[in-house]
Amino acid sequence: MVKASWLYHVEGLTQAEIGERMNLTRRRVNELLAAALHKGIVRVSFNSPLAESVELEAQLCSRFGLQEAVVVPTPSDSGQMHAVLGRAAAAFLDRLIQVRKPGAIGVGWGATLRETVQHLTTRNEPHIEICSMMGGLTRGSEINTFEIVRSFAEVLNAKCHYFAAPIYASSEQSRDVIIAQPVFQELLRESSNVDMSFLSVGDVSDQSLQVRYGLPLQSDIRELVATGAVGDLLGRYLDAEGRPVDHPLNRQVISPDLADYRGIPCRIIASGGSHKRAILLATLKARLATALVTDSDSARWLLMQPPAEVGR
Repeated sequence: MVKASWLYHVEGLTQAEIGERMNLTRRRVNELLAAALHKGIVRVSFNSPLAESVELEAQLCSRFGLQEAVVVPTPSDSGQMHAVLGRAAAAFLDRLIQVRKPGAIGVGWGATLRETVQHLTTRNEPHIEICSMMGGLTRGSEINTFEIVRSFAEVLNAKCHYFAAPIYASSEQSRDVIIAQPVFQELLRESSNVDMSFLSVGDVSDQSLQVRYGLPLQSDIRELVATGAVGDLLGRYLDAEGRPVDHPLNRQVISPDLADYRGIPCRIIASGGSHKRAILLATLKARLATALVTDSDSARWLLMQPPAEVGR
C-alpha cells in the first residue's frame, strides 16, 4: 500500500505503470490507493486560496441549510466587490440554467445583479421568462429593476416581464389601491411562481443603493434602524432574526409577501462586504435563501456567529 502510494503521489507514475512494476492489476492498485487515503497513510492538502473557499462553502451549507454556496476571495479593493461577486454569480447561474432548465427566473435589482448579467453566457432560451420581482426606481439608473430584467432577457434571448410599479407606494392605502388591480395581482403571482429567483440584499447604511435611490423622499432611515431593521430583501425591511419590522415602508412596498417568496424552489442571494453581513445573517437565519454567493471574509464572519442564534 505504501509503495503504491509513493509511486503514485511522489514519483507520478500512472496506475497502469504501478501495476506493471508491482505485478498487480490496475484495479488492485486503485484499491490500494483508496485504502491508503482511508487509513490516513496518505493525506491530501491543497495549497491554494480557493481551497479555503470550497471549505467555507461546505460549512455555510451545513450551518444554514443551504443547497449550494459560492464563496469568492474578498477583493483587497472593496470597490471591486460587486464585480467579483457578479462574475462568480454569473458562472453559478450559467450552470444552474443548463442543469435545471428553469421555465421562469425572477430577478431583483442592484449593482451585483448588473455585474452578473454582464458576465452571463449568451444563450438562446426563448422558453424562459424573466420576471421582475418588485417595483422599480422612479429615478433612472442602470441598476433599476426595469434595466436589470431587460438585460437578463436580452442575454438569454428570453421573454421579459416588467413589474410596472414603484418599489414603494406613497402610502399603505395607495399600495392597497395599486395591488387591488387585476394586472398587479397577476404580476405578483408571476413574480412568486418562478422556478428560480436571483436577488441581492440591502443594508441600512449610506452605502445602500436602496437608501440612496429607492426609498420615498420623506423616509428617515433612522426610524427604520430604531425598529430593529438591519436591511431589506425585496424591499421588505427585516430585523436581525429575518422578521419584517413594524414600519410603514413594509406596508407600502410592492413586492411578493415573504410567505409567497419562500415557495420558490431555488432562491439565490448574492451579496458581500462588511456592510451587508447583518442582513445576510438575518436572511440565512430565516431560511430565506437556498443558495448564497458571497465573499470569503463575509463567509467567515457568518460562520463565527453563535450557532444557538441561528433559527429554523
